[in-house]
Amino acid sequence: MDMNEIKEIFFQECEEQLAELESGLLKMNDGETDSETVNAVFRAVHSIKGGAGAFGLDDLVAFAHVFETTLDCVRSNKLDPGPDVMKVMLKSADVLADLTVAAREGGSVDPSRTVGLVKDLEALANGEPVSSGGHPVPEAPKAAKPAAAKAPEPVVEKAAPAPTDDSGFQPIPFSFDDFGDAEEEKVLPTYEVIFKPRSDLYSKGNDAALLLRDLHRLGDMSIHCDMSSLPTLDQLDPEAAYFHWKVWIKTDKGEEGIRQVFEFAEWDCELDVRALNEGEAEETAAAGEELPMQPVPFDLSMLDEEPVMSMESDDDHSGDHGLEQAAQAAQEAAATASSVVSQASSSARAPVEKKEAPAAAAKTDASAGATPTIRVDLDRVDRLINLVGELVINQAMLAQSVIENDNSGTQGINMGLEELQQLTREIQDSVMAIRAQPVKPVFQRMSRIVREVADMVGKSVRLITEGENTEVDKTVIDKLAEPLTHMIRNSVDHGIESPEKRAAVGKPADGTVRLTAKHRSGRIVIELSDDGAGINREKVKQKAIDNDLIPADANLSDEEIDNLIFMPGFSTADKITDVSGRGVGMDVVKRSIQALGGRISIHSRPGHGSTFTMSLPLTLAVLDGMVVTVANQTLVVPLTAIVETLQPEASSIHSFGASQKLIAIRNSFCPLVDVGRILNFRGQPANPVDGVALLVESEGGGQRALMVDAIQGQRQVVIKSLEANYTHVPGIAAATILGDGRVALILDVDAVVAASRGQSLKMDNALAATG
Repeated sequence: MDMNEIKEIFFQECEEQLAELESGLLKMNDGETDSETVNAVFRAVHSIKGGAGAFGLDDLVAFAHVFETTLDCVRSNKLDPGPDVMKVMLKSADVLADLTVAAREGGSVDPSRTVGLVKDLEALANGEPVSSGGHPVPEAPKAAKPAAAKAPEPVVEKAAPAPTDDSGFQPIPFSFDDFGDAEEEKVLPTYEVIFKPRSDLYSKGNDAALLLRDLHRLGDMSIHCDMSSLPTLDQLDPEAAYFHWKVWIKTDKGEEGIRQVFEFAEWDCELDVRALNEGEAEETAAAGEELPMQPVPFDLSMLDEEPVMSMESDDDHSGDHGLEQAAQAAQEAAATASSVVSQASSSARAPVEKKEAPAAAAKTDASAGATPTIRVDLDRVDRLINLVGELVINQAMLAQSVIENDNSGTQGINMGLEELQQLTREIQDSVMAIRAQPVKPVFQRMSRIVREVADMVGKSVRLITEGENTEVDKTVIDKLAEPLTHMIRNSVDHGIESPEKRAAVGKPADGTVRLTAKHRSGRIVIELSDDGAGINREKVKQKAIDNDLIPADANLSDEEIDNLIFMPGFSTADKITDVSGRGVGMDVVKRSIQALGGRISIHSRPGHGSTFTMSLPLTLAVLDGMVVTVANQTLVVPLTAIVETLQPEASSIHSFGASQKLIAIRNSFCPLVDVGRILNFRGQPANPVDGVALLVESEGGGQRALMVDAIQGQRQVVIKSLEANYTHVPGIAAATILGDGRVALILDVDAVVAASRGQSLKMDNALAATG
């Protein structure tokens, strides 16, 4: 694995840490300031800082260091996380995310965005009032604040310039006093380090021997390994940590330099670092532990003693072959012991019978509850899904062949086909489960949009999310961010009133935007609602008339007026701002949702708010459908849209108007929709009694009975994009390949229902209430 791969893994982990940071800060903003939440937030920033330091990402390290310092004040109860403090914290999390993205893409963040926040964070850490409120200041400082405090540079006194002669010669001051062993006379401070690993340190891939090796690079040191906790072999827990180390080291790197060695393992060990004063150092030397100590030979007979190991940075003993062998044996022994524990904790082993280890057994049981996770390259998963799709097609073709050549000797073949069909479905479900991910990352991203837009328009808005763990296909999640961003901005800017207007009508000053997700009938339904003023239908209609989008005498229902906001270039803003006014947004939302095979509807109550409902498929790969025949054409109707099927009788068919027909179903009437006429498959209307009616339900369109000629059966089909391979066809959502090799079109139920209501069968029709 090269450095680029390791760096990519770091940025993937940063995404998880940033999500944890965002979640924790939102909990703190809601009043959950318990130690567990605060520590989780602190650890997230600390982990990002540590990893960024390893890759030399100075800007990210510098900002994370200041952020971490302020969070540490909250953690130690020196700073109360009130509303003003949390406002700065949330903005800092946003900037930290931007810095991470910039570091990943090789870009940079404008320093004016970070300077104000750095000053605010430092002020909070020092107990001073916030001055800039986290807003950018005009000028950036000339020098960035370093990530860690460095030793002060030595002050060099400059001699007065010596006189020069006419030739320009200038003598240079020179002193022989600079020669000598001044560097050797420098006395380095001595530190005592107590290092006690926990079992988690080894399970995460860390190695005590490697940490001690890195510590040795800071200076001369001596190590004492405490093995008094090592049990007998029958009580040994391979996942436990028994060795402790006590280290004395002479270094000029300071305590912070020592702690940086253990930065990635700090949470998985007990670490105590303290500087020894001159008296303690002398007592240590008098006790025979003067630094650096001579290496002590290491063998198995010394396990019952307290061996002392020494590592030296000079080559004074390079000629002593026996000492070299002893030092090498000691280091190899320590590395081998640590490696054994590390491998035992990270590999899957068969259960080992323990006679007297209740504590270890309890710990093992507790850790067994954690669900292991794995990162999978999305391209590999996509290839696997394509292969599963081909398997479904081949299975359907085989089934078709058996049906066409059915005879008395095919009973075994039929049983095998049933097993193949069941296996195919299980494979498909398993693969879909790999792709399924919760919508939580997208929902968390929206909280930042709410804060930014609310600050820009001078409003106070709170985002409430529900159903964050609702899972949906990865491809759907990736395309949800853009439409949700436009809708959030629209709700905050247009939906929520200003604090003054809300107070005037008796509403709380803080507006509320609610974002929910749930599963319904094999689809995912996402609702975005606000408690704002609702849609001003008179203003919307007048704006559409002024822009020549509709005629002045147009007689539109409330639903049709609401859907005018989806027209390209439509905006009710009085002036263009950074947030809105250009008419780009809601039309993008509709196109994005339709591209996902979904639909969107609006429900608005003036004075009470609006609700936007998006219904999306759970996956874009396969679907369960009803294969039907219409005018000798084969169509697939999504099974999630079908309520029931029925055979119309002449007595239940009623005429309505010039050409409309209704069917009576359980004391109610439902319009009949001739699919063949809507799609121009035939010129004359079909006789409902000769066909089959499919009772379907669509968003915003109510129930309709689709008239088809016959039903071939229910099948699982693989979705193939028609636009990518051909072009967009009105009323058709996609295509698939049947078992006999023919191409069947997948019906866009919502478009057909909209067309039955007198609307044009075009995807970009502005007055269409549904997709």
